[in-house]
Amino acid sequence: MSNPEIAKNIRTGKFNTNYHELGQGEPVMFIHGSGPGVSAYANWRGSMPVLAEKFRVIAPDMVGFGYTDRPEGITYNMDVWVQQIIDLMDALGIEKTNLVGNSFGGGLAIALTIKYPQRFNKVVLMGAVGVYFDLTYGLDKAWGYNPSIENMKELLDIFAYDRSIVTDDLAKLRYEASIRPGFHESFSSMFPAPRQNGIDMMTSCEQDIKKIDKDVLIIHGREDKVIPVQNSIRLNQLILKSQLHIFGQCGHWTQIEHKDRFNNLLLNFFSEK
Repeated sequence: MSNPEIAKNIRTGKFNTNYHELGQGEPVMFIHGSGPGVSAYANWRGSMPVLAEKFRVIAPDMVGFGYTDRPEGITYNMDVWVQQIIDLMDALGIEKTNLVGNSFGGGLAIALTIKYPQRFNKVVLMGAVGVYFDLTYGLDKAWGYNPSIENMKELLDIFAYDRSIVTDDLAKLRYEASIRPGFHESFSSMFPAPRQNGIDMMTSCEQDIKKIDKDVLIIHGREDKVIPVQNSIRLNQLILKSQLHIFGQCGHWTQIEHKDRFNNLLLNFFSEK
Protein backbone atom coordinates (compact mmCIF):
# COMPACT_ATOMS: atom_id res chain seq x y z
CA MET A 1 0.00 0.00 0.00
CA SER A 2 1.46 3.35 -1.00
CA ASN A 3 1.98 6.02 1.66
CA PRO A 4 -0.06 9.19 0.85
CA GLU A 5 2.47 11.28 2.81
CA ILE A 6 5.13 10.60 0.15
CA ALA A 7 4.46 12.72 -2.93
CA LYS A 8 6.77 14.51 -5.39
CA ASN A 9 10.48 15.07 -4.88
CA ILE A 10 12.59 18.01 -5.98
CA ARG A 11 16.08 19.38 -5.31
CA THR A 12 16.12 22.38 -2.96
CA GLY A 13 19.63 23.64 -2.31
CA LYS A 14 21.67 20.77 -0.85
CA PHE A 15 18.83 18.31 -0.26
CA ASN A 16 15.62 16.95 -1.79
CA THR A 17 12.20 18.12 -0.58
CA ASN A 18 9.10 15.93 -0.49
CA TYR A 19 6.12 18.07 -1.53
CA HIS A 20 2.48 17.77 -2.59
CA GLU A 21 1.18 19.62 -5.61
CA LEU A 22 -2.49 19.71 -6.59
CA GLY A 23 -4.65 21.88 -8.83
CA GLN A 24 -3.88 24.77 -11.15
CA GLY A 25 -3.93 28.55 -11.07
CA GLU A 26 -2.59 31.05 -8.58
CA PRO A 27 -0.24 29.24 -6.16
CA VAL A 28 -0.94 28.70 -2.45
CA MET A 29 1.96 27.40 -0.32
CA PHE A 30 1.01 25.50 2.86
CA ILE A 31 3.58 25.19 5.68
CA HIS A 32 2.85 22.63 8.40
CA GLY A 33 3.39 22.79 12.17
CA SER A 34 6.07 21.14 14.33
CA GLY A 35 4.30 18.30 16.15
CA PRO A 36 6.00 14.91 16.50
CA GLY A 37 5.64 12.75 13.39
CA VAL A 38 4.06 15.62 11.45
CA SER A 39 4.09 15.87 7.67
CA ALA A 40 2.51 18.22 5.15
CA TYR A 41 -0.09 15.55 4.32
CA ALA A 42 -0.99 14.86 7.97
CA ASN A 43 -1.42 18.58 8.57
CA TRP A 44 -3.23 19.63 5.39
CA ARG A 45 -4.99 16.52 4.03
CA GLY A 46 -8.40 18.10 4.72
CA SER A 47 -7.55 21.41 3.02
CA MET A 48 -5.36 20.59 0.01
CA PRO A 49 -8.04 19.00 -2.25
CA VAL A 50 -10.59 21.73 -1.42
CA LEU A 51 -8.22 24.63 -2.18
CA ALA A 52 -6.94 22.76 -5.27
CA GLU A 53 -10.35 23.21 -6.91
CA LYS A 54 -9.43 26.88 -7.46
CA PHE A 55 -5.68 27.16 -6.84
CA ARG A 56 -2.33 25.46 -7.40
CA VAL A 57 -1.65 24.01 -3.96
CA ILE A 58 1.92 23.24 -2.84
CA ALA A 59 2.67 21.70 0.57
CA PRO A 60 6.25 20.69 1.39
CA ASP A 61 7.66 18.67 4.27
CA MET A 62 10.03 21.12 5.92
CA VAL A 63 13.56 19.78 6.36
CA GLY A 64 13.73 17.70 9.55
CA PHE A 65 10.08 16.67 9.17
CA GLY A 66 8.19 14.13 7.10
CA TYR A 67 9.83 12.64 4.02
CA THR A 68 12.18 15.46 3.05
CA ASP A 69 15.87 14.51 3.25
CA ARG A 70 17.59 14.81 6.62
CA PRO A 71 21.12 15.93 5.69
CA GLU A 72 23.82 14.78 8.07
CA GLY A 73 25.19 17.51 10.31
CA ILE A 74 22.44 20.03 9.48
CA THR A 75 21.50 22.62 12.09
CA TYR A 76 17.75 23.19 12.06
CA ASN A 77 16.92 26.90 12.29
CA MET A 78 14.88 29.65 10.67
CA ASP A 79 17.51 30.53 8.07
CA VAL A 80 17.52 26.93 6.80
CA TRP A 81 13.72 26.71 6.64
CA VAL A 82 13.32 30.13 5.01
CA GLN A 83 15.89 29.21 2.37
CA GLN A 84 14.17 25.88 1.73
CA ILE A 85 10.89 27.61 0.79
CA ILE A 86 12.67 30.09 -1.49
CA ASP A 87 14.65 27.25 -3.12
CA LEU A 88 11.42 25.27 -3.60
CA MET A 89 9.71 28.24 -5.23
CA ASP A 90 12.69 28.77 -7.53
CA ALA A 91 12.82 25.08 -8.44
CA LEU A 92 9.10 25.12 -9.30
CA GLY A 93 9.35 28.40 -11.23
CA ILE A 94 7.07 30.25 -8.80
CA GLU A 95 7.83 33.96 -8.68
CA LYS A 96 5.12 34.83 -6.17
CA THR A 97 2.74 32.79 -4.01
CA ASN A 98 0.09 33.05 -1.34
CA LEU A 99 1.16 31.57 1.97
CA VAL A 100 -0.54 29.56 4.73
CA GLY A 101 1.44 28.84 7.91
CA ASN A 102 0.32 26.68 10.83
CA SER A 103 1.93 27.23 14.26
CA PHE A 104 5.68 26.75 13.56
CA GLY A 105 4.75 27.31 9.90
CA GLY A 106 3.11 30.61 10.88
CA GLY A 107 6.34 31.85 12.41
CA LEU A 108 8.10 30.79 9.24
CA ALA A 109 5.51 32.56 7.07
CA ILE A 110 6.10 35.78 9.02
CA ALA A 111 9.90 35.49 8.61
CA LEU A 112 9.54 34.77 4.88
CA THR A 113 7.24 37.75 4.34
CA ILE A 114 9.65 40.06 6.18
CA LYS A 115 12.75 38.85 4.32
CA TYR A 116 11.26 38.36 0.83
CA PRO A 117 8.19 40.65 0.63
CA GLN A 118 8.27 40.64 -3.18
CA ARG A 119 7.78 36.84 -3.30
CA PHE A 120 4.46 36.68 -1.43
CA ASN A 121 0.89 37.88 -1.94
CA LYS A 122 -1.69 37.16 0.75
CA VAL A 123 -0.77 35.39 3.98
CA VAL A 124 -2.76 33.20 6.38
CA LEU A 125 -1.41 32.65 9.90
CA MET A 126 -3.06 29.86 11.88
CA GLY A 127 -2.24 29.39 15.58
CA ALA A 128 1.06 31.05 14.72
CA VAL A 129 4.25 31.58 16.66
CA GLY A 130 6.36 34.55 15.56
CA VAL A 131 5.82 36.94 18.47
CA TYR A 132 7.19 36.52 21.98
CA PHE A 133 5.28 34.37 24.48
CA ASP A 134 6.18 32.28 27.51
CA LEU A 135 6.54 28.54 26.89
CA THR A 136 3.18 26.84 27.45
CA TYR A 137 2.67 23.46 29.07
CA GLY A 138 1.22 22.20 25.78
CA LEU A 139 4.16 23.29 23.63
CA ASP A 140 6.64 21.95 26.18
CA LYS A 141 4.90 18.56 25.99
CA ALA A 142 4.86 18.64 22.18
CA TRP A 143 8.51 19.59 21.71
CA GLY A 144 9.61 17.33 24.59
CA TYR A 145 7.65 14.31 23.32
CA ASN A 146 9.12 10.86 24.00
CA PRO A 147 7.62 8.22 21.72
CA SER A 148 4.86 6.08 23.25
CA ILE A 149 1.18 5.60 22.44
CA GLU A 150 0.29 6.96 25.92
CA ASN A 151 2.35 10.13 25.39
CA MET A 152 0.85 10.62 21.93
CA LYS A 153 -2.69 10.22 23.31
CA GLU A 154 -1.93 12.81 26.01
CA LEU A 155 -0.52 15.16 23.37
CA LEU A 156 -3.55 14.81 21.10
CA ASP A 157 -5.76 15.55 24.12
CA ILE A 158 -3.84 18.82 24.56
CA PHE A 159 -4.05 19.71 20.85
CA ALA A 160 -7.77 19.11 20.33
CA TYR A 161 -10.70 20.77 22.09
CA ASP A 162 -13.09 18.13 20.73
CA ARG A 163 -12.00 14.94 22.50
CA SER A 164 -14.13 12.79 20.17
CA ILE A 165 -11.53 13.17 17.40
CA VAL A 166 -8.76 11.86 19.69
CA THR A 167 -9.35 8.17 19.01
CA ASP A 168 -7.06 5.25 19.86
CA ASP A 169 -6.63 4.72 16.11
CA LEU A 170 -5.45 8.31 15.60
CA ALA A 171 -3.03 8.05 18.54
CA LYS A 172 -1.63 4.79 17.12
CA LEU A 173 -1.30 6.33 13.65
CA ARG A 174 0.51 9.44 14.91
CA TYR A 175 2.71 7.39 17.27
CA GLU A 176 3.78 5.14 14.39
CA ALA A 177 4.53 8.23 12.30
CA SER A 178 6.71 9.61 15.12
CA ILE A 179 8.93 6.50 15.27
CA ARG A 180 9.70 6.11 11.57
CA PRO A 181 13.46 5.93 10.88
CA GLY A 182 15.09 9.32 11.50
CA PHE A 183 11.88 11.08 12.56
CA HIS A 184 12.43 11.29 16.31
CA GLU A 185 16.18 11.88 16.04
CA SER A 186 15.74 15.03 13.95
CA PHE A 187 12.68 16.16 15.91
CA SER A 188 14.33 15.88 19.33
CA SER A 189 17.38 17.84 18.09
CA MET A 190 15.30 20.85 16.97
CA PHE A 191 13.82 22.22 20.17
CA PRO A 192 15.93 20.95 23.09
CA ALA A 193 15.49 22.24 26.64
CA PRO A 194 15.33 25.02 27.65
CA ARG A 195 12.53 25.11 25.08
CA GLN A 196 11.91 28.84 25.47
CA ASN A 197 14.94 29.15 23.16
CA GLY A 198 12.93 27.48 20.39
CA ILE A 199 10.20 30.10 20.74
CA ASP A 200 12.77 32.89 20.71
CA MET A 201 14.41 31.43 17.57
CA MET A 202 11.06 31.63 15.77
CA THR A 203 10.18 35.13 16.97
CA SER A 204 10.43 38.04 14.52
CA CYS A 205 11.13 41.62 15.56
CA GLU A 206 7.85 43.48 16.17
CA GLN A 207 9.11 46.51 14.23
CA ASP A 208 9.64 44.23 11.21
CA ILE A 209 6.20 42.64 11.65
CA LYS A 210 4.67 46.14 11.68
CA LYS A 211 6.18 46.77 8.23
CA ILE A 212 4.34 43.82 6.64
CA ASP A 213 2.20 45.41 3.94
CA LYS A 214 0.16 42.38 2.89
CA ASP A 215 -3.41 41.27 3.37
CA VAL A 216 -3.09 38.87 6.30
CA LEU A 217 -5.80 36.56 7.65
CA ILE A 218 -5.09 35.45 11.23
CA ILE A 219 -6.92 32.38 12.57
CA HIS A 220 -6.80 30.88 16.07
CA GLY A 221 -8.70 28.49 18.32
CA ARG A 222 -9.88 30.21 21.51
CA GLU A 223 -9.08 27.15 23.65
CA ASP A 224 -5.63 26.57 22.15
CA LYS A 225 -3.34 25.16 24.89
CA VAL A 226 -0.24 25.00 22.68
CA ILE A 227 0.04 28.52 21.23
CA PRO A 228 -1.86 31.20 23.21
CA VAL A 229 -4.66 33.05 21.42
CA GLN A 230 -2.98 36.29 22.63
CA ASN A 231 -0.33 35.66 19.94
CA SER A 232 -2.87 36.16 17.19
CA ILE A 233 -4.42 39.17 18.92
CA ARG A 234 -0.94 40.73 19.08
CA LEU A 235 -0.25 39.94 15.40
CA ASN A 236 -3.58 41.55 14.50
CA GLN A 237 -2.53 44.68 16.41
CA LEU A 238 0.85 44.80 14.67
CA ILE A 239 -0.14 44.06 11.06
CA LEU A 240 -2.05 46.97 9.55
CA LYS A 241 -3.90 45.05 6.81
CA SER A 242 -4.85 42.06 8.94
CA GLN A 243 -8.14 40.50 9.99
CA LEU A 244 -8.58 38.12 12.92
CA HIS A 245 -10.91 35.12 13.13
CA ILE A 246 -11.14 33.29 16.47
CA PHE A 247 -13.01 29.98 16.65
CA GLY A 248 -14.72 29.14 19.94
CA GLN A 249 -14.72 25.49 21.08
CA CYS A 250 -11.46 24.98 19.23
CA GLY A 251 -7.95 23.97 20.24
CA HIS A 252 -4.76 24.05 18.18
CA TRP A 253 -6.25 22.17 15.21
CA THR A 254 -8.47 24.74 13.53
CA GLN A 255 -8.03 23.10 10.13
CA ILE A 256 -9.31 19.78 11.53
CA GLU A 257 -11.81 20.79 14.23
CA HIS A 258 -13.50 23.43 12.02
CA LYS A 259 -12.40 22.06 8.67
CA ASP A 260 -15.22 23.32 6.42
CA ARG A 261 -15.27 26.81 7.91
CA PHE A 262 -11.48 26.99 7.82
CA ASN A 263 -11.39 25.98 4.15
CA ASN A 264 -14.14 28.46 3.26
CA LEU A 265 -12.27 31.27 5.03
CA LEU A 266 -9.19 30.50 2.93
CA LEU A 267 -11.13 30.18 -0.32
CA ASN A 268 -12.89 33.50 0.22
CA PHE A 269 -9.74 35.29 1.35
CA PHE A 270 -7.61 34.15 -1.58
CA SER A 271 -10.45 34.75 -4.09
CA GLU A 272 -10.97 38.40 -3.12
CA LYS A 273 -9.51 40.84 -5.61
